[in-house]
Amino acid sequence: MNLLNRWRYRETVLALCTLAFFATMVARLVISPVVTDVTDAFGVSNFVVGIALTGLWMTYFLAQFPSGILADRFGERPVILVAVGGTAVSSLLIAVSPAFPIFLLATLVLGAVAGLHYSVATTLLTRTYDNIGSAIGVHNGGGPLAGLVAPALAAWVAVVLGWRYAIALGVVAAVPIFVLFSRYVEPTEPRRPDQPMRDRFELEPLLEVLSRPPIAFTVCLAILSAFVWQALSSFLPTFLIEHRGHSQTLAGIVFSAYFVVQAITQVGVGAVSDRYGRDLAAAGCMVLGSSGLLLFVFGPGFPSIVLAVLLVGTGLGWGAALLPRIMDNLTDEERGAGFGLVRTVYGVVGSLGSVATGLFADVLGWNVAFTILAGLLVVVLLALVTNRALGLGY
Repeated sequence: MNLLNRWRYRETVLALCTLAFFATMVARLVISPVVTDVTDAFGVSNFVVGIALTGLWMTYFLAQFPSGILADRFGERPVILVAVGGTAVSSLLIAVSPAFPIFLLATLVLGAVAGLHYSVATTLLTRTYDNIGSAIGVHNGGGPLAGLVAPALAAWVAVVLGWRYAIALGVVAAVPIFVLFSRYVEPTEPRRPDQPMRDRFELEPLLEVLSRPPIAFTVCLAILSAFVWQALSSFLPTFLIEHRGHSQTLAGIVFSAYFVVQAITQVGVGAVSDRYGRDLAAAGCMVLGSSGLLLFVFGPGFPSIVLAVLLVGTGLGWGAALLPRIMDNLTDEERGAGFGLVRTVYGVVGSLGSVATGLFADVLGWNVAFTILAGLLVVVLLALVTNRALGLGY
């Protein structure tokens, strides 16, 4: 394979991994805009539907660790195909559910199969690219891109055709990407094809990975950062309406702009992390993110909102800096299951950001809730600075 063909294949892998991430994210995001329709259709409360959505994100992150083990046993390609194909099937089941228990079960299945993708795709990219920060940054952009497209499109389709067709957008997104991925991405050699998978679930080796100081330190930083990301993804529009007094339409536009900024700037964050170091890029994200959150709370007028979106959208692209930091501390043999384990740990704990922020807002008000989120990013910044200044080696 000559250099030109090798370059073209690498870009194909990156593009299709990014599109696969886009498809799995679309399927998850099209549910929220039609919650009211779902409650009416099944005669259930928002709280009950909220259980389904919480379960979706929990099963999504719980699938991260076993996805790495499956990739080590069978290779990355079949696991990603199961993730994208399973996303299409489970989205269809949600769309045609005749009763809420089936809707709930299909939603949990969607989270689990969609969760198979990210860690495995990241591992595949580390086997394909040398500058993994840039590659992960591009790949991560698939999520914000879905955040830009899916909610608005689902809301429109629900009005025109009905909520079931809106949820079926997950099928529309996943099927063609499944076909393209199966056609153009080549199989990779499994890292541990002969090792029984039950051996990989032994407690001692798992704790050994998580207890390594650089990994444990990075996981703690990722938990706090993911907590903020989850909170903002759930409550930014509500904050803009209730605290800043903006209309629902304008809040939706700002929310979409946040995803656009994140999709674009993650590539730059990854490039900075490759060239100047993971910690510098991550610290920069924390400065920008915390400044933007405080600007949301205290900044005067709409121009402050625009600037805050730019700052927060860039700052919450921290994944392109912190995730390569984790990969840097795993061996080639550990990257499949090890990275999946790390994703499960920080994702499950970080997903509590929505519940906690809702509680903060109810009890203390939105200004305090968002100030707390800014404070968490400052804690991450101080941890990075202290580690570097004192040479702690974490």
